[in-house]
Amino acid sequence: MQTLGRAEESVHIEAPPQAVYDVVADVTRTPEYSPEVDEVVWLDDGGPHVGARFRARNRAPEDSRFSWHNTPIVMAAEPGREFAFARTEKFAGTIVWRYRFEPEGTGTRVTESYEVARPVGRIGWFIIGTLGRDPDRMTTMREGLRESLRRLKRLVEAGTAPSS
Repeated sequence: MQTLGRAEESVHIEAPPQAVYDVVADVTRTPEYSPEVDEVVWLDDGGPHVGARFRARNRAPEDSRFSWHNTPIVMAAEPGREFAFARTEKFAGTIVWRYRFEPEGTGTRVTESYEVARPVGRIGWFIIGTLGRDPDRMTTMREGLRESLRRLKRLVEAGTAPSS
């Protein structure tokens, strides 16, 4: 059985922390830079505040036919500083995703991380490895961190206006 633990990656983005935060905290924009997220909608009143919930549809990069939904809850929403959410799935444990934004020169050092708060169970690993065709989920997630930061950098530095 695999373990995920924790991982983080960072990148410099040539934009102020608030501008980068605004893109990340608008979770409906996540599909623009995440290699696994296809769709996100706010639930309840929505918006980036602690306790807000959203629904995400993800897909396995190895098999675009395998997708699943989850309902994360915002854990931190400090404009220009930090945005975090936790997603819990019945058999797939709880993972906390965190973005930190630190001024760096004329831009921002963005650090994206995940940390397993409750491990994936045996049934979850079976689903991930068999149905999701992802026998090395830890590598997939680390590569996903790097790819999402590359895409986020391109998106923000291109000055893309927020989606409507």
